[in-house]
Amino acid sequence: MDASIMIHDFSQDSQKEWRVVDDVVMGGRSQGSFTVSEEGHGVFYGRVSLENYGGFSSVRQSIGDVDISGHGSFVIRLKGDGKSFQFRAKSSIYQRYSYIGTFETSGEWQEITIDVDDMYPAFRGRRLDMPHYPAEQLSEIAFLIGNKRAERFRLEIDWIKMI
Repeated sequence: MDASIMIHDFSQDSQKEWRVVDDVVMGGRSQGSFTVSEEGHGVFYGRVSLENYGGFSSVRQSIGDVDISGHGSFVIRLKGDGKSFQFRAKSSIYQRYSYIGTFETSGEWQEITIDVDDMYPAFRGRRLDMPHYPAEQLSEIAFLIGNKRAERFRLEIDWIKMI
């Protein structure tokens, strides 16, 4: 197996090209924000609202086309607020669906591992009848919260790499 690939390191890359996409694109009322802390961590925070059939907030980054063949897992150093989040990946900027891996946060700094074999394709909250993530190319990464309840959230991210 090849050496690990650093996908994003907030202490070096800061806020570069991260953008928030909330359910307001479909009439919802959720509100997420993204910033980089003084400590050099990406901070995704806000509130999820179920009003107007809403229920999600996400932050994403287009990273170009990165060859990730030969790598089987994403490893992410993060600190959440005890809630469940999704990590999402796309193979192409033209792809409408994402490959999803879910993870639980503990309230403490942790390194979570998401195996690409477990990442399933979904579009607008619906699982697709397609193969799991082929992990040959990576064009976009994202974090999403959508736990079917109104809640405040906070997720700090230190770095994301592939092993």
